[in-house]
Amino acid sequence: MWKRRSASAGWWWQQGKGSVVNTPELRSTVYEDQLARHLKKCNSREKPKPDFFIQDINAGLRDETEIHEKLVPISSLSEEQLENLIKKLRRASESLNSTLKDQIMSHPALHDALNDPKNGDSATKHLKQQASILGNIEKLKLLGPRRCFVEFGAGKGKLSHWVDIALKDAEKVHFILVEKVTTRFKVDGKHRKKNSVFERLQIDIQHLCLNKIPVLSKEKLPVVGIGKHLCGVATDLALRCLVETYAASCEERNEEPLAKRIKNDKTEKEINTLAKEGNEKNVPEKWTPVAGIVIALCCHHRCDWRHYVGKEYFKAKGLGAVEFHYFQRMSSWATCGMRKTSLEASNIATIRKNHQNDDSEEHDDGGYSRITDDSTENLPGFLTVEEKKKIGHLCKLLIDQGRIEYLQQKGFNPALQYYTDPQVSLENVLLTALPNHSSSPETTV
Repeated sequence: MWKRRSASAGWWWQQGKGSVVNTPELRSTVYEDQLARHLKKCNSREKPKPDFFIQDINAGLRDETEIHEKLVPISSLSEEQLENLIKKLRRASESLNSTLKDQIMSHPALHDALNDPKNGDSATKHLKQQASILGNIEKLKLLGPRRCFVEFGAGKGKLSHWVDIALKDAEKVHFILVEKVTTRFKVDGKHRKKNSVFERLQIDIQHLCLNKIPVLSKEKLPVVGIGKHLCGVATDLALRCLVETYAASCEERNEEPLAKRIKNDKTEKEINTLAKEGNEKNVPEKWTPVAGIVIALCCHHRCDWRHYVGKEYFKAKGLGAVEFHYFQRMSSWATCGMRKTSLEASNIATIRKNHQNDDSEEHDDGGYSRITDDSTENLPGFLTVEEKKKIGHLCKLLIDQGRIEYLQQKGFNPALQYYTDPQVSLENVLLTALPNHSSSPETTV
């Protein structure tokens, strides 16, 4: 009798004990009489899907994406074809204000962390962004008790961490951290406060149904959708998840207004305490399933026509899936169009390699992690580096305007603003939205 471990597949083999069952779907070989026991613990087995998993619930229509035969890399386009695309882009962008309002803010919750002398440059940049996002959340009066903060693309969960710190002992605060991949060094497990609960969901936003999450179906807490550097298509999936899958279904069910429940649930003492702490003003007078959205945008070149929420806006401009494909590829020129020397290109390759081994919770930017095969060296030479950069920004702005129009049609008052300095992050645009009956941010586009 002998046994050994297969280096290639990690199987255990054993000879001299009954018949062997090969289970290729589990990448393992076990004895027949041990199969039932093995299936209970095998890490390769397909795990049952949770109730909040509904296949493609936040995806767009598949039949609108069949355009692949028409597409070639931007570097393969003729000068005339590229010029025509740029003309279409400029015509579609004529009415847009390309200069957004600066809304760079901070928050006292991060004061000590920002002034920690042990911080490196990367840590300081992330903290500045988190502080500004938190300041914008507070400015929109979304930082209060009795909320559920859903952080999309949560990574380590640091944005939710700072929201929790800022809320101090606010009552009935729930955090749902959505991330599709396993993440190291998570910070949400460190929170043990009595009044706040952290729940992490490992799921692709495309399949997430918030209505099926117990705390939202039972507690009826208004949701605040947040995200830091929510990459490309993930932003569109998150918007659809919030305003279609969740908000629309809640309104169809005619959920009980939160203000009425608060008055019934609170004692007079609780109301007086909240008023003294200044939190009562942050309790919404009229309940809405989605109280607000605050998302730092990122990586427009990773958007996808099928999932894009602004398709109707593009069609109204005479644009379609083909133009969208090229515009989203050209959007990378805003952050990657500044390479000028072979030395810089070499440095970028080094940074990319280091970045792949980085455990940071989101892309930091510089544009270095997003270089594509459509980089500036492969393009016709009739555009200067500065012109390519401006075109890249126009592509981003047009894609974001489609999101703005979508949110307006869904009953929200959205806005775009710069939330941090480009020296901190080249991906420095923040999308905010409040329901129309709430205090509204200025419309900047």
